[in-house]
Amino acid sequence: MTKKASLAVLFLGFLLFLTGCPRTQGPTPSDTAMGGPGTRSGDVLTGMDAGAFGLDGSEFGLEGRDGSGFFNGREMVPGILPSVFFEFDQSFIRPQDRTKLSEAAEYMSANPNVGLLIEGHTDWHGTAEYNLALGDRRARSVREFLVNLGVSGARIETLSKGDLEATHGLSREEGIRDRRADLIILR
Repeated sequence: MTKKASLAVLFLGFLLFLTGCPRTQGPTPSDTAMGGPGTRSGDVLTGMDAGAFGLDGSEFGLEGRDGSGFFNGREMVPGILPSVFFEFDQSFIRPQDRTKLSEAAEYMSANPNVGLLIEGHTDWHGTAEYNLALGDRRARSVREFLVNLGVSGARIETLSKGDLEATHGLSREEGIRDRRADLIILR
């Protein structure tokens, strides 16, 4: 065999090796600690159990929520303020939703003792990681808009739910109801 033929065979063998290697896939949401296939109710570590094993995050400089934070004793009241909707793969506030946010800012001004949780949602298109990041951008976009309207940022918390509550299989046009930020009052 010539040198060129040997290199060609070696290269083809390498390509076959790469395409034949199984790809590992990360866990699906149902396989995580929230209880996936094959888990029993006792299989999931609670925060108390994790602390008993020294897994409370303190060794990494992390602190758990102790209930004295933003949500402490607050009732979550959805439906008072309208949701804000987004175009596919976008996080900017649409002109037709700016009025909704102006009304939300007025509500917050008239009710100084309430807080606001903004939940960012996406449709099912895209990876879980991408959708969590997009949901976060949407929630932060709404937060920034409200802060610019005079609502104190200390009264607003954001949370990304990504595609966790999305209806799978919808077209891009149908999925607009999943591409939203929900404004939830905290009393």
